[in-house]
Amino acid sequence: MSGGRIDLHAHYLPDFYREALAESGHGRRAAISSLPEWDEQLALRTMDRLGVRTAMLSVSTPGVHFGDADRAVDLARRVNEEGARLVREHPGRFGFFASLPLPEVEPAVAELRHAFDVLGADGVILQSNHHGLYLGDERLEPVYAEVAARGSVVFVHPAMPFVAEHLALGYPQPALEFPFDTTRSVVDLVLSGVLERHPDLRVVVSHAGAVLPVLANRVDLLVPMLAVPKGRTTPSLRAAMRRLHFDLAGAPVPELLGALLSLADPDRLHYGSDYPFFPAALGRELADRLAETPLLDGELRRAVFEDNAVRLFPRLASPTS
Repeated sequence: MSGGRIDLHAHYLPDFYREALAESGHGRRAAISSLPEWDEQLALRTMDRLGVRTAMLSVSTPGVHFGDADRAVDLARRVNEEGARLVREHPGRFGFFASLPLPEVEPAVAELRHAFDVLGADGVILQSNHHGLYLGDERLEPVYAEVAARGSVVFVHPAMPFVAEHLALGYPQPALEFPFDTTRSVVDLVLSGVLERHPDLRVVVSHAGAVLPVLANRVDLLVPMLAVPKGRTTPSLRAAMRRLHFDLAGAPVPELLGALLSLADPDRLHYGSDYPFFPAALGRELADRLAETPLLDGELRRAVFEDNAVRLFPRLASPTS
């Protein structure tokens, strides 16, 4: 298959969403001085520059819930309808992960059903936490059940920890707290048994699994010893790493990718650009690093850039679907 790269980690910023961020006081995203430019034509030109035939779009942190539940429900519907429009008007170029108005669980399930059954979403995006609702929380069971029933996909994107932005110690929050919160939340998802309860659920963890490849063995060693009542078992994080999918957005070459390959299934690794929060020039540099690293041989390189995503989203087998 040689249709071009498939990007599982790309974002969209329609004007009405940008305005909603500004009105809510979230115009500056996690210590980024200003939101990057984005429109569909600029996105398409950047995709061409990066050799991307299809980008799976999602709304990045902080999602759609800024404290007002009713507005969150409305904004989720608007961004999902916009995602569906982009897919419809540019055949083969876009897919989208639906946004949900979490932590409002019942409205989120209703929006999920609409996104799948009416809008044709390719999956849903969940932040590492939604106002303190982490991925192992039992309140998310109805969401997981709906996604799993369709054999669909959860895309996990980092957010700031629910408490204490000062944890970043003055450094850019995405540099430290995004990977730490991703790790915290995915460990919670695994140890709470979500994957065992929903065997048809497919989960993509962003940024090459954050710190998971480094900490998996430590978690498996210490959690049963320190936290699990005698006679009970807890799921293995190392085993879960073979089941989870990972995008390679960010800068995983060479250290993180090497660690990830020691644990993950190579058939579940996927290219991601993180555009537009990683600008086009940097995206090109990072894509070149992936294309040139000896950690990915020819067959695996092609799988990461395209074939693995087609197996996860069979509709992408046709370049115009």
